[in-house]
Amino acid sequence: MMLDNTKLQLWGGLECTICRVGDSYTRQLDRSAHTTRAGDIERFAGLGMQAIRYPVLWEQIAPEGLETADWSWPDARLGELRDAGIEPIVGLVHHGSGPMHTSLVDPAFATELAEYAGAVAARYPWVEYYTPVNEPLTTARFSGLYGVWYPHGRDERTFKDALFNQCRGIVLAMRAIRRVNPVARLVQTDDIGKVYSTPLLQYQADLNNQLRWLGWDLLCGLVDEAHPLWAWLTTVGEATRDELLWFQQNACPPDIIGVNHYITSERFLDEELAKYPEEYWGGNHIHRYADIEAARALKHPTGGIGPLIRETWERYHLPIAVTEVHIDATREDQLRWIAETWAAAEKLRGDGVDVRAVTIWGLLGLFDWNCLLTECRGYYEPGAFDVRSGEPRPTAIAWMMKDLAKGALPDHPLLSGTGWWKRPGRHVRTQPALLTDVDFPLRPRTGTNSAPLLVTGATGTLGRAFALVCGQRDLNCRVLTRAEMDITDPDSIERAMDTYRPWAVINTAGYVRVDDAEQDAERCFLENSQGPANLAAVCARHRLPLVTFSSDMVFDGENDAPYVESDSTRPLNIYGESKARAERLVLDRHPDALVVRTSSFFGPWDAHNFITIALRTLRSGKPFQVSEDMTVSPTYVPDLVNACLDLLIDRAAGIWHLTNTGEVTWADLALRAARMANVDHSRLEVCTDLRAQLAAARPRYSALGSHRAFPLPTLDDALGRYMRQVSAG
Repeated sequence: MMLDNTKLQLWGGLECTICRVGDSYTRQLDRSAHTTRAGDIERFAGLGMQAIRYPVLWEQIAPEGLETADWSWPDARLGELRDAGIEPIVGLVHHGSGPMHTSLVDPAFATELAEYAGAVAARYPWVEYYTPVNEPLTTARFSGLYGVWYPHGRDERTFKDALFNQCRGIVLAMRAIRRVNPVARLVQTDDIGKVYSTPLLQYQADLNNQLRWLGWDLLCGLVDEAHPLWAWLTTVGEATRDELLWFQQNACPPDIIGVNHYITSERFLDEELAKYPEEYWGGNHIHRYADIEAARALKHPTGGIGPLIRETWERYHLPIAVTEVHIDATREDQLRWIAETWAAAEKLRGDGVDVRAVTIWGLLGLFDWNCLLTECRGYYEPGAFDVRSGEPRPTAIAWMMKDLAKGALPDHPLLSGTGWWKRPGRHVRTQPALLTDVDFPLRPRTGTNSAPLLVTGATGTLGRAFALVCGQRDLNCRVLTRAEMDITDPDSIERAMDTYRPWAVINTAGYVRVDDAEQDAERCFLENSQGPANLAAVCARHRLPLVTFSSDMVFDGENDAPYVESDSTRPLNIYGESKARAERLVLDRHPDALVVRTSSFFGPWDAHNFITIALRTLRSGKPFQVSEDMTVSPTYVPDLVNACLDLLIDRAAGIWHLTNTGEVTWADLALRAARMANVDHSRLEVCTDLRAQLAAARPRYSALGSHRAFPLPTLDDALGRYMRQVSAG
């Protein structure tokens, strides 16, 4: 099926790397559970994409050779794609090195890959689009030059061998495929990141910027004695003349050049090492220098992907698709990154550049790319779906894809803000570098609607935290006092809606004095139950998303394992009953509202939370009384606020539990915090019956777990960040 080129197409892609480190393999498709979960293709089809980069990976299908190949999985999945009307762009090797018996530097790699490619084409003769090897240049760098992936080379000769073997494999694979399907098309991907530098290091930047084209240049037959890298390849890379001219004699230009671009793709080289953390230090045989993301070093943002695509077009004049768009960031920055890329592609099409598609990458998310797949740390970056619960949950990226599939870039207020790569505070250099000889056109804002996010409870811990975090994330936020909007008064809520015209509302207001509530029940229920119910009714009428907060005190404490969202509520006190009633009223009036149960706040911006008070008291040499008869799930406020904002943007609804992973008694928490802060804890006075001394009954055990699987970082991780934040002032 020929893909339509009359408009910019929406493609999707699965992170599917089979990465070999030493003799160990990690498989992204297993970690996302796509290999075993039914229903994913139907989910993808619902996004409206025209094509998908889809894996039929050599190491997965034929690890022991074609004689024992198991085609059952691709038979089923490719058939589902065909039935759904989604064109597969079949990938055969993805940042891999082939089955265990071969590698990127094995002379037999290319011919064996071609044999496998021919078998794939024979089994699926209707498939027209192929990427035999994903990002051969990038893979050669990580496998042959940086030593990260197998075969862990760290020299230019190994880099050259790995790149040439992959490119030769692409040529021979397409030859084998076209013997079966003469109209098969090659979609050849690689990263187009550019390198900038100080004047001293311009020579290194020039080399890097020539190298980024080398894979495509080889396939296009452009490498001859006049090529800028000929001397480097024949000397440093030890390439023979026959090796180089083979590609000229067997040219296999891509039918579509697939350009990939990440925030880390553009680099800046600087010899002033002292201005950067040591993790960025490196160098070559001539100079030591820092190698850092350009966004974190340059005073002004670069032009983004648009100028890079134009460079690609002017070099090759071949059709282009953006074959990966993803960023590990907060949700609105993920959306801003996609929107900027889509807008750039549309503009280039208007200028006559043949840009065919934009591909939303990592539909099911990515695992452990923050360490380049060298370890299994469990670090996860959501994509169009978040798979941590086992049942893929659509994120805001999925909603944006549905709009893009219709040809429309949504004009959401979130897109009016700027991504972190353009915001003040992004730099790690002590003084940002300014390259006055390079013209970086500032990227335009992608949205025009600046409707605010309304937050109630301006004087409370959560209200202040939302104001701070929204500022950090460049979200237009208006935090209201009771005088500006009283949630116990429906007319006051309506007036605020008319005045501010928000796109969503977060309610952090309420009655928080748990013990006083026993003698002040009427006021507690008014503020904690009726107020949120009023707000839910107004938000539902205006079709506005709503987030409101509940508590672990809706439970009776009789569990011995963390409470999850589906557990029955049985509050022991008036405060807990007010929260349980609020949950019922809010979801009855606004079923799409998000109700977050949480517990035991601590954070760097609040002088009155348990940990801050405990440490302050102990430092003063005074005793501090702590309970060991109550077990809770402490929650780091910055983590809670960021998670709530992501879930709000994702359009999550219903009851969610959000606390940092881990359960402790108050005594354990104080002791752990004191040890982390190197504070003498000998004045901690452990109380075994504090619950009995309180006016309001407390659950003995109120730790929260979740079926939703949106885990916050561990308690120890949160405590460590709290200590660093407080120490930094």
